[in-house]
Amino acid sequence: MNNTAFTSLVLKLIGVVFILSSLLDYVTLAFPLDWQNKQWQIGLVTSIVDRGIVPLVGMAFILLGYWLDSKSDTPQVKSSGFDLRLPVYLLASVLGLMFLLMVPLHLNNLNTAKTDALAQIEEGAGQGADQIKAFLSQVDTLSKNPQLLRQQIQQLSQVIDARQVQGRALNAQQLERLTQQRAQLEGLRDLSANPTEYKKRIDQLKKGLETQLLDRRKQAETQAKTNALKQSLRIGLSSLMLAIVYAVIGAVGFKSSMGSGAPKMSRPKAPKR
Repeated sequence: MNNTAFTSLVLKLIGVVFILSSLLDYVTLAFPLDWQNKQWQIGLVTSIVDRGIVPLVGMAFILLGYWLDSKSDTPQVKSSGFDLRLPVYLLASVLGLMFLLMVPLHLNNLNTAKTDALAQIEEGAGQGADQIKAFLSQVDTLSKNPQLLRQQIQQLSQVIDARQVQGRALNAQQLERLTQQRAQLEGLRDLSANPTEYKKRIDQLKKGLETQLLDRRKQAETQAKTNALKQSLRIGLSSLMLAIVYAVIGAVGFKSSMGSGAPKMSRPKAPKR
């Protein structure tokens, strides 16, 4: 075996390994099957597209090996017992169709996932609004019950002075948080003596909390839409490009094979008489 034959054989073997390993990887990624789960479908399509160039590299090695055979003048190099080009063209056509079908599937799944994420954000915003109302209601109840307010301030003061609660020592962070709570209650107590100022501060507090909730909601919605757009552009365009490349390899390969005919075993010429 000369250098050209050896190089051709090595290229074909490398190509076969690339293709088989990638197909095995695709099958492994699909398990365990969960076709009803949109997130599973998104993850599967993303993983397959990210690995979509591996079979392409394998096909390139195989076709390069046959190109070296065609450039060789040695009959033993040109002839082969089994032509891998036809399976390569067939696989390229199948992969081209697969990657093409993945584009609308992935875009639809991303749109569904974005809709679900926005619905969860809306639900979380509703729960946040309810929590704000409950907090303001609690503050209003305390302001209208000075005795209960004084009792809570006294209890916090006792805990802070003792630096322990239920026999457990308070760390610096817990002590700081309780001190802040006491200061807030004391401020509420002072404000309750001035109804006009109290109403003004409560309105400011309510507006501030609602503004924070609205900002977090807008930020979450923007992030969900941005992630969906990035995924659709990256995976959608990559899958489309892979589909085009594989389809071209399959179509051109089949056309060239039909035009040139199947490779034949070279036969020795009959001796002249």
